[in-house]
Amino acid sequence: MSIGVGEAAGGLGGQKGPAGDWEREPHPSDSLCTFGAVVQALREHAGLSRAEFGARVQYSKHTVESVELGRRMADEAFVEHAEEATGNTGALRKAARHLTRGEAGLAAWFRRWARLEREAVSLCTYECRLAPGLLQSEGYARAVFEGTIPLRTDEELEAQLAARMERQAMMRDRPTVPFSFIVEEHVFRRRFGDAEAMCELVDHVLELTAPRNVTLQVVPVGAGLHACLDGPLQVLETPEGRRLGYSEGQKNGRLISDLKEVSVLCQRYDTLRSQALSPNESRALLERLRGER
Repeated sequence: MSIGVGEAAGGLGGQKGPAGDWEREPHPSDSLCTFGAVVQALREHAGLSRAEFGARVQYSKHTVESVELGRRMADEAFVEHAEEATGNTGALRKAARHLTRGEAGLAAWFRRWARLEREAVSLCTYECRLAPGLLQSEGYARAVFEGTIPLRTDEELEAQLAARMERQAMMRDRPTVPFSFIVEEHVFRRRFGDAEAMCELVDHVLELTAPRNVTLQVVPVGAGLHACLDGPLQVLETPEGRRLGYSEGQKNGRLISDLKEVSVLCQRYDTLRSQALSPNESRALLERLRGER
């Protein structure tokens, strides 16, 4: 689960006013930074200063600088003129197809996984720290964001909260995609507010995991040591049948594509699945916890 996850927004064609007068991207994406680096490399290879390049592409040198630093989305006109100015290699046209805007509320290290997650044909999640982001109630998510360091502004917090709630929509919108969750019991016992807030979380989890395509299993506190003690993990399958993994720590996350590494994660997950409570037993446990509040 990521502290700052959200939906990705993409597409070529920037926000543009008068020639070169674009609004700055509030959340630069990895693709904007990469595209900008390509523009800069080709410009320098052509022996052009930013001012000279700007004159050829019909934008100011400040706009050129912003594009190169990933601060602004290049529109189609910029891409076409930049191609002409750098020898029509086709590199910028191809790179521009992959441009996506930064996503408010989305941690930088989680962006690529979030995009893969929305296209996955199956998703498995093990969590031992917090309730998985896809299962968090609004009150729980707000408490998580309010407690992060460094502190967020009210605007940033609301953007993160909106992104978290919007991300959960994919579970409701994709009723044929299998979603599997394995969560440690102590996650649901950790207090974050009053009894009403705790009940709200349990009710929310029970509601989201009720559909036939969603499975929740709880690892009871008495289960002892198990195969996933290295930390949280996620595994998904792409439409092409490829399996990918994701692990996350303090201020970082890692997309895992190596076949052997992903295979190990899958083996660990499958082993823990056999050690956790069954879905029916897990729901019964959550209902008992709710009654204890």
